[in-house]
Amino acid sequence: MLTRARAMVSAVILLVMAFMPAVNAAASIKSETAPPAAASRQSTAARTAVEAEIARIARTSGGEVGVSARHLESGLTLSLNERELFPMASTFKIAVAGALLTQVDAGRLSLEQMIPVDPALVLSSEGIAEIFPYPGVSASVRNLLESMLTRSDNTATNVLTRLAGGPAAVTAWVKRVGVEGMRIDGDTNGIVGRFFDLPPSEESVDAQLKTIFASNPGVADLGNKPNAKFDDDPRDTTTPDAMVMLLSKIQDAHILSASSTDVLLGAMERCVTGLKRLRGRLPPGTSVKDKTGTVGGSVNDVGIITLPEGHGRIVIAVYIKKSAKPIEERERVIAEIARSVYDYVLIESVAHR
Repeated sequence: MLTRARAMVSAVILLVMAFMPAVNAAASIKSETAPPAAASRQSTAARTAVEAEIARIARTSGGEVGVSARHLESGLTLSLNERELFPMASTFKIAVAGALLTQVDAGRLSLEQMIPVDPALVLSSEGIAEIFPYPGVSASVRNLLESMLTRSDNTATNVLTRLAGGPAAVTAWVKRVGVEGMRIDGDTNGIVGRFFDLPPSEESVDAQLKTIFASNPGVADLGNKPNAKFDDDPRDTTTPDAMVMLLSKIQDAHILSASSTDVLLGAMERCVTGLKRLRGRLPPGTSVKDKTGTVGGSVNDVGIITLPEGHGRIVIAVYIKKSAKPIEERERVIAEIARSVYDYVLIESVAHR
């Protein structure tokens, strides 16, 4: 059932479409590839109403929210703080997958290639660390990608980041495909170590954290609380616009082969870590390919939403930082924003088909 606020926004859109067929030609479409006709079709009043609703929802997050959304077929956009930097958390794993699959496309790696898991790269999370507590694990590139993207497996991510050439190589790939405003400075060991301010050590990050948590269990709770130093650090950040640009290029710009694109987006469609985020309030059965991220005051979800009956696809990134609210409350904000975007773009798409 639509919330009262969302129903009001939908009503505004319908009224604008009924009584304002002449569209403001100066409406801004922030897309390098947006069709020229998109600007003339976008209703300024309706877009303003929906962006106001997004801003209202964002104010309930307890932190700062960034949103970028683009309808691939028309170029329609919605945004909020779209050029501000936000900690990526695990959404950076999309870039790792892209850089790695580029090497597969070039023949330097194969999906079937078995990769040993260095014990120093193990980091607690769902996936390898949860299932295999002892050394002696190897997995194929394909299985590592699947676990990284569907379960946000930190250990698989560390292995694949190293295999891709390290964080600097992943950032170089992002820039090479034409995306600015995103930087990858560490694997998950690096990000988590920086968040908890771990000193350099011969011990693995996982071992250090287990020792700290055992001696002071309250420290573990800080993993879901804002960290001012971390939140303001430019390392491992992106703008919402940059993430939407990367996903758009993966989906439609053929920066990967067709088979590698299917591997990456297919795994994202099987993602199970954020069912209450982008997917949370969309109609049942809606196709969503997404990747979540969570660390400290940040709760994120980015992905591609397919509209029904051939009305196209929405690429969307929603980032929240500096929020001390329960994760469930932050997830609700993402879900409500995603539904507002979905309703607006679907109505506009139906009207101008």
